[in-house]
Amino acid sequence: MKTTSFLLLGSAVVALAAGGAALAQGRPNTSDQPIGYGADSGELTNTAVSLRGRAEIQQGQTRLRANAIEGARDASGGLTRIEATGDVYYVTPNETIRGDRAIYAVNDATVTVTGDVILTQGQNVLTGASLTYNVDTGQARIQGGGTGTNAGRVRGVFYPEGAD
Repeated sequence: MKTTSFLLLGSAVVALAAGGAALAQGRPNTSDQPIGYGADSGELTNTAVSLRGRAEIQQGQTRLRANAIEGARDASGGLTRIEATGDVYYVTPNETIRGDRAIYAVNDATVTVTGDVILTQGQNVLTGASLTYNVDTGQARIQGGGTGTNAGRVRGVFYPEGAD
């Protein structure tokens, strides 16, 4: 399978295409805000958190939603890694990322989303097979792949600022 790599400076490129300032500069820091969660069922142990059925985690205006979310906890009870599966949506005030599976590594603030990935920022859209997104900087790297007519391709539509 041929894979096309496409390095995208996420928000900066989208902002450049839109003719505006980089979104990363206006990115709110939500790490000190409380974390809320919900699901149809859940389990909390000393080392893990498991949410099943309409699972959702929210911190500030950032939300992760999926069919299931599993979190690994360290000795102090803090989350170190979150894995979401099934109809995954990662939503911030500036971006929405959709895919089949996502892994959030807390230590490097990176979300890796795989499976028919769609990143939208306003009207701008970027699609591919996998996306790595830094939640602190807004930088994103997307790769093509998969099967079918567009196999191996990354696609996007960017609207210049002022375009309708």
